Amino acid sequence: MANDIETKAQQRTIWITANRWLSGLVSVAFVAIGCGQLAAAEPDVAPPEPTVAQWHPLNPPVADGPVSVHATFDLLSISGINDEAEQVGISGVLTLVWKNANQSFDPAQEGIREKVFSGDFQFYEVYSGWYPQVTLANTAGEYDTSAVVLRVQPDGTSTLSQAIDAVAKVDLNMRRFPFDRQRLELVFRIFGFDSSVIAFDDTSSAASTNGSFTKVPQWSLRKIHASMGTLDASESIGVGPASSFVVAIDVKREPLFMVRLVVVPLSLIVMLSWSVFWMDRSSVGDRVNVSFVGILTAVAYQITLVGIVPNVSSVTMMNAFLNLSLLIMCATVVVSLYVNTVDRHGPIRGDRIDRRCRWLFPLSYIALNAVILILAFFFF
Repeated sequence: MANDIETKAQQRTIWITANRWLSGLVSVAFVAIGCGQLAAAEPDVAPPEPTVAQWHPLNPPVADGPVSVHATFDLLSISGINDEAEQVGISGVLTLVWKNANQSFDPAQEGIREKVFSGDFQFYEVYSGWYPQVTLANTAGEYDTSAVVLRVQPDGTSTLSQAIDAVAKVDLNMRRFPFDRQRLELVFRIFGFDSSVIAFDDTSSAASTNGSFTKVPQWSLRKIHASMGTLDASESIGVGPASSFVVAIDVKREPLFMVRLVVVPLSLIVMLSWSVFWMDRSSVGDRVNVSFVGILTAVAYQITLVGIVPNVSSVTMMNAFLNLSLLIMCATVVVSLYVNTVDRHGPIRGDRIDRRCRWLFPLSYIALNAVILILAFFFF
């Protein structure tokens, strides 16, 4: 009797467990069928593409073409021109004008005729709109902005003025020194955007505001003008050709300082060395001594002028003049020794050489200096 009761209890437990498993399988099947029908009922539509905002306060304004930026550079002063390093120090005001309709406002509602952001804090911290960032492409390490003012008109026209102190790397042609003229170029470019997005307009200009401050010792300002172009910036900032604003400063060196310090005194010394051709041929020692005095003077001039004449690798007119003067005086020593040699065979030939050298040396000196001038001004 007890065995029958135990057997029935085991069968009941098995039956309950089987019913639970069967109920679970049926529930899973119904869920799977429901999910399949729901997926089949939904249409096969591609997920929507993310939309791109057409404008953001930190982005350039949307326009049909590139955003036009009008640039003006006012040269305030030239701190110095370094011939050896080929650098120029300048101080000026760079003004940028562009229109951003998204920055427009209602003067009646705002209660002001224009918005002015003056100083670093107001411009960099308070103003939240976009502005074109301009850098000096040929900077030599120093580029500082000492003051900044941004004015925004009701129609969105923005005018940004920045005071700039910079040292720029320039290309100098010193072959005509000290009669040279140089073009000092400041190459400003739009940073971060290529010319298809932001570009300087063709009406951009440059000018000098004060002639006394742009006066540099031995230099005079002739003209300042501006031009537009493009500058490849793909390797540096990863964009295409960037729009550039080139300010060209034409200057001329005043040669009077070098003429009165070097050219005139050394020319007189060279002419005095020709006095040996009027001296007695028998006193060859005195003739050589006079020539050597001139030679040593020319060498002393070259040593003294090391700190005045630009130490450049190219041959300048001044270098050619100094070397020619030295060679002419060395030639007088050679002539004096040769005259002393031929004088042993008779005085006639020595007299003839001295008479010819009295006019041959001056003509040669003048002609060779003329050749130097022609080569410098017409071929270099």
